[in-house]
Amino acid sequence: MSDHGTDRRSIRNGHEIPTETYSDQPYIVRTDDGAWLCAVTTGAGHEGEGGQHVVTLRSTDRGRTWSAPVDVEPASGPEASYAVLLKAPQGYPNAGRIYIFYNHNTDNVRAVIADRDAYPDGFCRRVDSLGHYVFKVSDDGGRTWSRARYDIPMRTMAIDRANPYGGKLKFFWNVGKPFVHEGAAYCSLHKVGGFGTGFFTSSEGVLLKSTNLFTERDPARVTWETLPDSDLGLRTPPGGGPIAEEHSYVVLSDGSFYATYRTIDGHPGEVYSRDGGHTWSAPRYRAYADGRPMKHPRAATFVWRLKNGRYLTWFHNHGGRFIAEHPQRRSLAYEERNPVWLCAGTEVDGPEGKELRWSQPEIVLYDDDPFIRISYPDLVEEDGRVFLTETQKDKARVHELDPVLLTALWRQEDRAEVVRDGLILELPTHEAASPPREIRMPALPPFLERDTDRADYGTRDLRRGFTLDLGLRLPPPAAGQMLLDNRTPSGKGFGLRLNEDGALEIVLNDGRTESRWACDPDVLKSGAEHHVTVMVDGGPKIITFVVDGRLHDGREARQFGWGRFSPHLRDVNGGPVLRIDPPVAALRVYDRALLTSEAIAIYRGASTSCT
Repeated sequence: MSDHGTDRRSIRNGHEIPTETYSDQPYIVRTDDGAWLCAVTTGAGHEGEGGQHVVTLRSTDRGRTWSAPVDVEPASGPEASYAVLLKAPQGYPNAGRIYIFYNHNTDNVRAVIADRDAYPDGFCRRVDSLGHYVFKVSDDGGRTWSRARYDIPMRTMAIDRANPYGGKLKFFWNVGKPFVHEGAAYCSLHKVGGFGTGFFTSSEGVLLKSTNLFTERDPARVTWETLPDSDLGLRTPPGGGPIAEEHSYVVLSDGSFYATYRTIDGHPGEVYSRDGGHTWSAPRYRAYADGRPMKHPRAATFVWRLKNGRYLTWFHNHGGRFIAEHPQRRSLAYEERNPVWLCAGTEVDGPEGKELRWSQPEIVLYDDDPFIRISYPDLVEEDGRVFLTETQKDKARVHELDPVLLTALWRQEDRAEVVRDGLILELPTHEAASPPREIRMPALPPFLERDTDRADYGTRDLRRGFTLDLGLRLPPPAAGQMLLDNRTPSGKGFGLRLNEDGALEIVLNDGRTESRWACDPDVLKSGAEHHVTVMVDGGPKIITFVVDGRLHDGREARQFGWGRFSPHLRDVNGGPVLRIDPPVAALRVYDRALLTSEAIAIYRGASTSCT
């Protein structure tokens, strides 16, 4: 099934950024001549192997095609890794100059002392996250780079002194993009305490600040300071684990700094600074506007401020205590970076200044292979269009985001209406009525079909889906009670039932394959009215539930609130009749998978007969 259709969310539909074999951190700045300049860490081997180095490429057609790569550092030299770009803003003597910052194993260290639980001989030979943090400059839009590289000094802190070398050799790397505030440049850095199980055994974030980067023509004369002022960097909340890394920063409208970052606690962390990074608020776990903590593994979580004054954050929407309490959480937490979800952020007034309030998420990118890990993105806005870059460590790509998805996110907090697009069944047709117990079931779109254009007549993946939207008045739960059912005697079709946990479960069957997934347990209450939307999304092959306006994320009961259905499922058109049980007070069926934001809008906008 190689057909990826027109679904922009499939990463296979993106435009590839050429690299060698390994591909990491495809980050972009726009040059003064309008080109996109992309920095990427690449190499002929796997991540961390010798020959890993930094290159840049230029595109003049929004990432569709790219120039030949230019070596910032050669593959024949010591490891050069994890580059980020910053362009000097207009109004400064160095306006238009581009700076590239990266790790460099300048001293060609070939092994470092490490924990024996992961390295039996006591040495780690992956050496791309230590040494010197350096930069080069380009005054021609990234076509060439300075021959000289320049060291950025960093203050020795507690985490450095605790490493096996007492801080004389520092362990670190970076994925966070630099930013500018009040004429100063700020570069992110993730300090590392040691190497062992899970590779990095402890980590925390700092900023490297320069007040003269944009005014000093001689890069050797640029000065730097390390923030925050304390001996400790940005860490996890009290009681959290030892991992706080891959910090991503934005500057809010009142000048506050906001940072979010990955942990192994099952949730992303977040902090604010009101004084330019010198001190920071107590760290906490990032949460939705309704107060529920977001779930996230040990994967990059990024934040961007857009030109419309809103924000987007990238994360993976699973985790919680199932990562935090796992005995192998340092390693296990790296898994499950597919699909990618986005939330929209809005500034609100907090007790100390502006804060970010986050929407509920939408799936933005996926791959058909669930083991593929999608990460290390960048965001580019141009002419009202929004693009994301990403990598799955072999190929880097550029994707233009669907404006329909973005608009839905921007409107999520106040949209209240019954969505009509794709509606193929609506019951009852007026408020005073009740649905009939049996109706003729309209056809649902198939997921797969035979591709007669192929020589082997194999499978064409249509990437279609459907949605059930219900108003429920629940009696005392009866396990196994079917609320909706169009299955034939052989089981082909779909059903919606109350399972043994009192949760609502959808059953999908094409006569060959059966899949099922349920909403979170202990949510539906006997005697209560509920609004339930079940989205069956044939793009990523994922089922989601929105109950009373909340997308289910598994809460404390399970790691995932969303579930996958079989990619071999052909269709769920069963018998001609849909049987409807009395607890169903209203029903809508759509011939497409609704967005989370649309399900929330329906919940707010539905008539009282469907709430």
